[in-house]
Amino acid sequence: MSELIVDPTAEPMREGQTPQSQFIIRTFPVGPLQCNCSVIGDSLSGKALVIDPGGDADYILALLKELKLKVVGIIHTHAHLDHILASGIIKEATGAPIYLHEGDKFLWDMVEEQCERFGVPKVTLPEPDHFMHDDQDLNCCGGVAIHTPGHTPGSISFWFEEYKTLIAGDTLFLGSIGRTDLPGGNFDQIITSIKERIYSLDDEAVVVTGHGPSTSIGHEKTSNSFIRA
Repeated sequence: MSELIVDPTAEPMREGQTPQSQFIIRTFPVGPLQCNCSVIGDSLSGKALVIDPGGDADYILALLKELKLKVVGIIHTHAHLDHILASGIIKEATGAPIYLHEGDKFLWDMVEEQCERFGVPKVTLPEPDHFMHDDQDLNCCGGVAIHTPGHTPGSISFWFEEYKTLIAGDTLFLGSIGRTDLPGGNFDQIITSIKERIYSLDDEAVVVTGHGPSTSIGHEKTSNSFIRA
């Protein structure tokens, strides 16, 4: 399984890092639709977040063990099936709480119907433990939740300011934006989310997308044909 982002702890610390905070990020495609799942953690505190576990739970759990990280939250950019399929298994194995924006609860509740529509084996998911809100502190690596609706009503991006890293889910892609023709999608909302929330962040920030290669905010602001700054 190829990883899109290499663990920076194997390299010299980034500018701004201190011995009290050592950032780890591993991003890799999982599941039948190859969603980008991310494990983000602090190697000194041992805390970690699992973002969008859309499958391959065994791989995710093995990676957490390898990195010696304890999951403090299973968080989701949105509740389409390819971003949530392994959430229940990860919760059962780690005891970590599940976080979701309430705007996507209807999609979470429809996971079996989503599986049937896409020809994926059905899964049953536990109820989310907590609903996230805009500007919520993620309690790991200085991360914060940013509500970026449009792809779905409850779409959230996760911003790690100190490390200039944004997990954008299916809101922004390299040269593209998330589709808005699925239930709850709204084209005007996604444009507003990108222009007013994402494009207000640092141009040099890395954008980890929901599928495919990463990009940067500055690159998308100047070259994304769907929405430029």
